[in-house]
Amino acid sequence: MSETKIQANYDENQIQVLEGLEAVRKRPGMYIGTTSARGLHHLVYEILDNSIDESLAGFCSHISIKILPENIIEIEDNGRGIPVGINKKHGVPAVTLVFTVLHAGGKFGGGGYKVSGGLHGVGASVVNALSQWLEVEVSDGTHVYRERYERGKITDELKIVGDTDKTGTKVRFLADDEIFETLEYDYDVLLKRVREQAFLNAGLSIEIADMRENPAKSKKMCYEGGIREFVKYINKNKEATHEDVIYMSGEKNGAVAEIAFQYTNRYDETLLSFANNIHTLDGGTHETGFKTALTRNINAYARKKGILKEKDENLSSEDVREGMTAIVSVKVEEAQFEGQTKTKLGNSEVTGLVTSLMNEKLTEYFEENPKSAKIIIDKAFNASRAREAARRARETARKSALSGTSALPGKLADCQLKDNKFTEIYIVEGDSAGGSAKEGRDRRFQAILPLWGKMLNVEKSRIDKVYGNDKLQPVITALGTNIGADFSLEKLRYGKVIIMADADVDGSHIRTLLLTFFFRFMRPLIEEGHVYLAQPPLFKIMKKNKAAYAYSDDQRDKILAEMGEGCLVQRYKGLGEMNPEQLWETTMDPTKRTIVKVTMEDAVLADEIFTLCMGEKVEPRREFIEQNAQFVRNLDV
Repeated sequence: MSETKIQANYDENQIQVLEGLEAVRKRPGMYIGTTSARGLHHLVYEILDNSIDESLAGFCSHISIKILPENIIEIEDNGRGIPVGINKKHGVPAVTLVFTVLHAGGKFGGGGYKVSGGLHGVGASVVNALSQWLEVEVSDGTHVYRERYERGKITDELKIVGDTDKTGTKVRFLADDEIFETLEYDYDVLLKRVREQAFLNAGLSIEIADMRENPAKSKKMCYEGGIREFVKYINKNKEATHEDVIYMSGEKNGAVAEIAFQYTNRYDETLLSFANNIHTLDGGTHETGFKTALTRNINAYARKKGILKEKDENLSSEDVREGMTAIVSVKVEEAQFEGQTKTKLGNSEVTGLVTSLMNEKLTEYFEENPKSAKIIIDKAFNASRAREAARRARETARKSALSGTSALPGKLADCQLKDNKFTEIYIVEGDSAGGSAKEGRDRRFQAILPLWGKMLNVEKSRIDKVYGNDKLQPVITALGTNIGADFSLEKLRYGKVIIMADADVDGSHIRTLLLTFFFRFMRPLIEEGHVYLAQPPLFKIMKKNKAAYAYSDDQRDKILAEMGEGCLVQRYKGLGEMNPEQLWETTMDPTKRTIVKVTMEDAVLADEIFTLCMGEKVEPRREFIEQNAQFVRNLDV
């Protein structure tokens, strides 16, 4: 076998040094993760984080974010303003260093900031490097200074452009279309981030406006109650079991911890943790301290009051968190994050801070609020009984499987391959469509599981009810992962889980029920990108020996225009109307089909939508429908 040599000579002359911000432009993904829309929005977050850090330092009370026409971003704060004096070591203005040199900023032990988030000072320079142009204006209480850059390089050096008695920093930039796949900002995505930061920084006023529309839409947020109001916001469509939000805060050795939580009549848990305003998706020492102390204190109180008898087992961590919405926020001087993405906090001292705070304040709260304490403990007891019932159901299922009386679901048409890198399962609505799918599939890698009738709405059910449901049990068994706390992604039998339902209201309902089930009890399936929605055609257009399929009204009209007069249009009312060959050609053939991956960019928003649409409260759902009915185009598709 011959080898292709990439470089004939490899010596000292082949070693390259990327100067200035060239490295950022060369490998943007290393600094912002991706050049997709997510990376584009990350630019805004980096500049916003710098303003937030000014607030954490006690010098900023208001931040304004504007999306200007042509997708120009403007962020202004009333902080101290980035220093404009000449840095002695480098001989250039400090603001120039911040925007043109990586790892330059006031967050590296220079005394400028006690705690900070963002990219530890590299954010401003990275945004500058990835922008077509960027302008920074600094007000120092006497003058207004401005400097301009294009693709990271100075084009107009720092100069005085006006006088002022105010202080603060304004940054205006246009992202580089040579770098990003899109320059179109999503107002709702930015609004979510801004709202989150407003909750985490009590009393800070943040305003966001989208000036691309006429009239412009804007939102001003300031939450004096901080994370207490964050909990109320998340629970706005849920039924709280006790009226007040339990809140506590404490400080030790320069580190500050805030905790707020409230229980609802739901069965799922929402726990969000933050470190220096960064959302720690994978938890860390602050979450560990909270969970451990919560479990210990609830069990201790229950035994002290005789609710838990000597013979009773302790309530588990999962029991005491059922139905809980909690925010845990810590701010530390030297935050240690595990991994490049900063999704897990590693500071060991934070565990002690959170634990001691919970030990003191939760005991105090229970003693002062015995009614709420009893409600919380009763709910945990009910969760414990449901967990035991679920355990018995699991054991029964396992024993049946081991004895050979129960294996894979009887209606499952399995595939020949076993490696889930290549396999996929279609969960199909109805026996008729299931029959066509079984005949039309490629048996080597495609499995078919027909479902019939309406399944359980798990939004209103505990896990023990799920195990006993005859519609959901075949799905659990076929996928092989188990559910809830016992879920194991490593045991997944199929790499793609594809929901294939009719393109009508009933089909939409089935898709929603299945997605609710996956979200509540098999969430890693969605998080890791294993769940898809099949897209069957709505129309078949025929003319003589020609046939074409359309997946929307617009596509139908386009095909009709191309094929001319004399076309016969067939509107599919259900998957069962297609024969096996048609189903394969339109919906199952990997070379021709369209399938949509289900993603979960924001767990809080997803939780809110599922609660709103599938929960028990009718009034919020009615309001949602009334507000959004104007956007519906094809109800029965």
